[in-house]
Amino acid sequence: MDVHAETIAAAILDPAPRSSIYVGEDNIQSLTSSLACTPTNRPQWYFSRMYPRFSVEYVWRDNLNALRDAFRALIMAVGWICALSVNAGWAESPASITPSYSERAAFGIQTLQEWYVHNSGLYQKPTDWWNSANAITVLVDYSRSTHNNQYLGVVANTFSNANKAYGTVNFINDSNDDEGWWAVAWIDAWDLTKTPAYLTMAQTIFKDMTTQWDTTTCGGGVWWSKDLKNSPYKNAITNELFLEIAASLANRETDPKREAEYLIWARKEWRWFRDSGMINASNMINDGLNATNPKACINNHGTTWTYNQGVILGGLVELAKADSDSTLLSKAQTIADAAMTHLVTADGVLKEPPGKGPDLPQFKGIFMRNLVRLNKAAPSGRYKAFAAINADSIWRNDQGANHQFGEHWEGPMDSADGTRQTAALDALIAAGEMQ
Repeated sequence: MDVHAETIAAAILDPAPRSSIYVGEDNIQSLTSSLACTPTNRPQWYFSRMYPRFSVEYVWRDNLNALRDAFRALIMAVGWICALSVNAGWAESPASITPSYSERAAFGIQTLQEWYVHNSGLYQKPTDWWNSANAITVLVDYSRSTHNNQYLGVVANTFSNANKAYGTVNFINDSNDDEGWWAVAWIDAWDLTKTPAYLTMAQTIFKDMTTQWDTTTCGGGVWWSKDLKNSPYKNAITNELFLEIAASLANRETDPKREAEYLIWARKEWRWFRDSGMINASNMINDGLNATNPKACINNHGTTWTYNQGVILGGLVELAKADSDSTLLSKAQTIADAAMTHLVTADGVLKEPPGKGPDLPQFKGIFMRNLVRLNKAAPSGRYKAFAAINADSIWRNDQGANHQFGEHWEGPMDSADGTRQTAALDALIAAGEMQ
């Protein structure tokens, strides 16, 4: 095959071509058959499954020259792929042809957005308020990792409309962890876009969270809920988010005085969290504290959810940077290694401890997202391999129709919704970023 034909073929196979060629799927099948490629071989599947833009029912009849050129290029491309399939010994089964992690994430993002409600800027139930914040974080992370700005308009739309739809102001509600997720999302969005309003919003949310710091129970820490009559609880996730946000703002603040204030909060939170007892003897983080004796709170031995092992990684990475303290990275690695040892299947796939509720499917993705951040600060081949194992298992064992992903990454696929999809996308994006 000549160089010119190979160049045309490469252009057609580009995931984001500058122009589209519209041909029917039947035409592709006849072309592959005429070139001695069976319908189950790579060319037929590659064009009609991976690149559905080629599978439409019409062509422009008033531009025959362009049509002929398109078919000529397509024939050369199919021939090129057929030749490669023979030389490389590709398997006959379409299931054996695996796209890159970025391509897998692209398919999954398209499916995620089918649950997005433009008017509200949120996602359809059972994906709730805080889950939508995580979905926005996934869109930002995908945009950053693929250098694709396609979904930044969605991020802006959520920023404009979600408060009104949910009945909040500045993404603040009665659940301190909920608003913390939105602060994390807007810091992430600011990092990519440098839109001032995003960072300002995160600062506003954090200011509200500081009002929830209390020293009368357990000697410090932020309450899980503002409703202390019904939910007087100090838990891991809320305080991990508080740590991450405080340290993140310290790293992004340009005013020295305000930077110092954020750093004071981050240091205070970490000292309290470290000494609270929530990190157990196995270097795993339990759900929260038992405050039966408010002057001497103890670990409640609650479930070691995967996201409790995850957010702390991001928080320690940010604090290590703000405080120039590499020992914090070592602590983060210890916690990450413990989770990768105790919260996995026999095949090394991340698995949530037993539990119920619509929020659980979100947790594993949060761990993977923060493992990426730890790996950037302290690279490890083990983290890279772990991300690949999970992404590959999701693709092989936990995928339904239209690139929908379920809760159990080891399989089988259970059901689909925006929460499950977001978590799986965290894993796919993580694998792509660590390659």
